[in-house]
Amino acid sequence: MSKNNKDLSHLRIRSSVYTDEGNVKAPNRGMLRAVGFEDEDFYKPQIGVGATWAETTPCNIHLNDLAQHAKDGVIEAGGFPMGFNTITVADGISMGTQGMRFSLPSRDIIADSMETIVAGENMDGLVAIGGCDKNMPGSAIAMANLQVPSVFVYGGTIMPGKLDGEDIDLVSIFEGVGQVNAGTIDADRLYEIECNACPGPGACGGMYTANTMAAALEAMGMSLPGSASSPATSKAKAKDVREAGKAVVNLLEKGIYPRDIMTRKSFENAITVVMALGGSTNAVLHLLAMAHAADVHLTIEEFNDFQAKVPHLADLKPSGKYVMYDLYLAGGVQGVLKYLYEEGFIHGDCLTVTGKTVAENLAEVDPLKEGQEVIMPLESPKRADGPLIILKGNLAPRGAVAKVSGVKVERHVGPAKVFNTEHDAVEAVLNDEVKAGDVVVVRFVGPKGGPGMPEMLSLSSMLVGKGLGESVALLTDGRFSGGTHGLVIGHIAPEAQSGGPIALLEDGDVVTICQKNKELSFEITEEELERRREHLELPPLYRRGALGKYAHLVSCSSKGAVTDFYNRHPFEED
Repeated sequence: MSKNNKDLSHLRIRSSVYTDEGNVKAPNRGMLRAVGFEDEDFYKPQIGVGATWAETTPCNIHLNDLAQHAKDGVIEAGGFPMGFNTITVADGISMGTQGMRFSLPSRDIIADSMETIVAGENMDGLVAIGGCDKNMPGSAIAMANLQVPSVFVYGGTIMPGKLDGEDIDLVSIFEGVGQVNAGTIDADRLYEIECNACPGPGACGGMYTANTMAAALEAMGMSLPGSASSPATSKAKAKDVREAGKAVVNLLEKGIYPRDIMTRKSFENAITVVMALGGSTNAVLHLLAMAHAADVHLTIEEFNDFQAKVPHLADLKPSGKYVMYDLYLAGGVQGVLKYLYEEGFIHGDCLTVTGKTVAENLAEVDPLKEGQEVIMPLESPKRADGPLIILKGNLAPRGAVAKVSGVKVERHVGPAKVFNTEHDAVEAVLNDEVKAGDVVVVRFVGPKGGPGMPEMLSLSSMLVGKGLGESVALLTDGRFSGGTHGLVIGHIAPEAQSGGPIALLEDGDVVTICQKNKELSFEITEEELERRREHLELPPLYRRGALGKYAHLVSCSSKGAVTDFYNRHPFEED
């Protein structure tokens, strides 16, 4: 079965239990024989190959095919691959529906299910293959908790859609809905966009959450060089997955574990790349959760330290012109890393899944292509500082996240229009009840309140499509898609369901948003605030099924919305 004749029996860090106890484990071996084991296979390291394959989304529909390449790589390196699947939720399909409440919880379900099968089956290593947004952080959380040698492989980006010679993507459809409502395009044109935006397998093409987290994991060293950039249907992606199968056996031989790679410095590299590429607001939430799993101290406030010093260089959608495929042609995430490393922004001494350091990997990488226009030079960046800002104030004492790439408005002061559901806010926008200067607030949609902290790409895209993307501010204790752009602020903490100040906001309250001061506040006296708090009645916490479990376990978004936040100080709020 193996092309590798080396004795790798010493690498069975967990699976040796099936042979070391001799006759006692005969029943266990009997069942393994039924799935393909022969005598010699019990002395090979057993490598889990976990794919988030599903026929429910183009992001993941090809992942079973990629998993076979990973298995081939494991076999070639002398291991025994054991394939399995776990869930995924397609954000673009569930967007604007009740299904979107399950999106963020799916991250933790993915993490828990991967940890459960790899640990429960005593596997020695893991190759995880993911496509849609929550697959990446879910896999990384599992790897940090499992502590077996592991490699993540991104399923790759979708090719850009084409219409009349122009690149379009999923967000083009969402914004088209607003354009139809505004009368700038008709329904026939929207239908043409709908039919051409998503041409095949792969995750959404812009620097949205999937591509953001893939880039972050590659910068962190948990993916092989080039993994984040190669398109889903390319030969480069098939090779990437096969090499990942070999790499995990190499990590076993070298004794390199996830927490050897997921260090404080590697998280700093990830945040730096996210800022430079103009990544999704969701990166804040996911990197905090991944750091929690890896026992790395990282706070939401520290993102402002990187925002202040890392310029935004990538002219990528949603606030730019290009898509991930264009970055791939320009030199990929590795080209960006090399550029940032040479300019002193990246730690080169961090270990990676190649078994080498970041600097050693980058020594073999070509620089960004001469003449490329996707990544701007440091001398003339898209923005002099980073695009992700943490705001605080009496409306968000524990923080809120804004993405200000492409946003010209430095300060917005306006009256609040408060909604307790996204549906009500959408209806108000469609009925032209929201005007320039307003501050639309959608609350009780946080981690506990949603429950599940749904994204609001439908609502934000409608505002952009109607030409209100910068004249109307949109605030929520929920989330925004990586495809969102405009004057939007999410992750407001504490959330309304926890009695945060956003629950006390009323129609007409004057809200101030200030980029320079990193402020999110509203005009109210302490006396009035206390009066409102005394009369606040919170809705009951959701109690049924997966969302009920999530609502009762999940922490504040400022802590990453994790579901295993047990080791806090007894007086520290979640």
